[in-house]
Amino acid sequence: MRNQTESSTKVYIEIVRQLREIIEKDKLKAGDKIPSERELSERLNAGRSSVREALRALELLGLIETRRGEGTYIRDFRGNQLVQLLSSFILQDKKAIKDVIETKYLIELDCLQLVLLKSSKSELERLKNWTIEHTVEDVDFFARITELADNHLIYRIWQILVDYHRSLDNNKDQPTKEKYIDLAKALETGNFDLVRASYRRLRDLSDGI
Repeated sequence: MRNQTESSTKVYIEIVRQLREIIEKDKLKAGDKIPSERELSERLNAGRSSVREALRALELLGLIETRRGEGTYIRDFRGNQLVQLLSSFILQDKKAIKDVIETKYLIELDCLQLVLLKSSKSELERLKNWTIEHTVEDVDFFARITELADNHLIYRIWQILVDYHRSLDNNKDQPTKEKYIDLAKALETGNFDLVRASYRRLRDLSDGI
């Protein structure tokens, strides 16, 4: 029974992935009509029942809508809905969840190192002052870090991991404001060892990263 469930899950993920490729290749956007179930079955080389189930799941999540007598249309793909769909399949086992969190932390550390390499003293001072003067949310703080790191690909990967992380409904308490200030001050020193130590305190990491 478990093998059947895992096989079904893999089919879902593959169909969703290929549907996204079709949408990107055909340059479809919200409001556009997607290919029919029969055409998708042929293009994806998948059974119509599997395609139908994948479309039904996407419709239940509000990503597509079926209009009687007209066909199926794309709704808004922005936000976390697609991430939540994939998470329902991908993030079911503890190893996958741990990998997402660990990768997010590693990327944030890489961004902190890039900030040291690329940012001026005045930029680091502005970051520190902003941290001191504002209510600090974790995503906002590290969005500023990734912006200073100035690497668009890393930023996009980090955003995806943040969305996955949010979908976990992680109830872990957010670090105190003092820990963000401490990290901003560590960046001003230009010493990555101090930055890494400060980051580990912020994330409450006892070993590993």
